[in-house]
Amino acid sequence: MTINHHPSDETLMRMAAGALGAGPALVVSVHLEGCAVCRNRIAHFEAVGGAILDEMSPAPLAADFFGRTMERLEVAQSLQTEGRATIKHPELGIELPRAMQHCEIGPWKWLGPGFKWSKVKIPGSPDEKVMLLKGRAGLHLPAHGHTGLEFMQILSGSLADERGQYFPGDLDEAGDDVDHRPVVGQESDCVCLAALEGDTRLHGLLGRLLRPIVGF
Repeated sequence: MTINHHPSDETLMRMAAGALGAGPALVVSVHLEGCAVCRNRIAHFEAVGGAILDEMSPAPLAADFFGRTMERLEVAQSLQTEGRATIKHPELGIELPRAMQHCEIGPWKWLGPGFKWSKVKIPGSPDEKVMLLKGRAGLHLPAHGHTGLEFMQILSGSLADERGQYFPGDLDEAGDDVDHRPVVGQESDCVCLAALEGDTRLHGLLGRLLRPIVGF
């Protein structure tokens, strides 16, 4: 499998420094499971960060330093195993990446004809905006923009917009400069894992109808 879309270096540096929120970090962790290129990049950034820390004077640790360090260690340990093990989730009819094994996954909820979503809850981070999205083959998703970064990892099927095509393993970062209406590929349904740092700006009447349902 060829992966053509990756997290930015800025995102990988934030991940390496423990400065990425739990939601985006989950999406990036899923990407890292299948992407050796990004695993090597983040290892490089962690090594550079370690060298910088060695040169710094001691300073008080943040209150959540230990918890975030343990989360990163768990991710690193899970990525040492070769292959992309998945977890069967019969309630949703899909298999999920190993990085999501401790998450609470809600049932599919209707968003529109051929379009569903499922709330993803991360232990210890109940306010993170994370969800699974499922669109039927050929579906035009609602037109939308963003007030912050949106991280979207393709789990199955494919999506396309004016910026390119996205297949399983690809991660798309869309900032506040992106307004788009992704289209699901004709070959199969598409399932994605998405996390938001800001809000989604849903356009038009459909957007106003969907916002109370999703709550983001």
